Amino acid sequence: MKRVGESDGARADFPGLKTRYILRGEDTGGQFSLVEHVIPPRTLAAPVHTHAHEDEYSFVLSGTMSVQIGDEVADAGPGELVAKLRGVPHAFWNSKDEPARLLELISPAGFEDYFEELAPHLSAAGPPDFDALAKIRDKYSLTMDMDSRERLIQEHGLNS
Repeated sequence: MKRVGESDGARADFPGLKTRYILRGEDTGGQFSLVEHVIPPRTLAAPVHTHAHEDEYSFVLSGTMSVQIGDEVADAGPGELVAKLRGVPHAFWNSKDEPARLLELISPAGFEDYFEELAPHLSAAGPPDFDALAKIRDKYSLTMDMDSRERLIQEHGLNS
């Protein structure tokens, strides 16, 4: 039996997204992973991006998570589930003044390691190494529309 408590699990935190590992791929035979994300107030968690191999399902526990999926923008509150499917461009953020907390199921497993690889680059002092970030994205077959970052920040009143 695997039991994970409220504060158990490794972490991969960076300014726009706090991540706690609840179930990793090795816990599920590679079928899925389950992470907890906390998005700080008025923060863009991820600009528009597209997964080649994974589906993500975000279940909001508290606060409000906003998403853009394709051309649609919506808010999801506690008890709501949002499907972010592979091949479909999406972004997510928190435009409110309180943290948003969600469980994210990622299927199949493997992509959860992306957060762990990304965190040291985004948490370091000074500007990130954009070449290193691009290599990490390529490793996970993730395409990222970096031009969407400023647009989302402006349109939704985010800090950065």
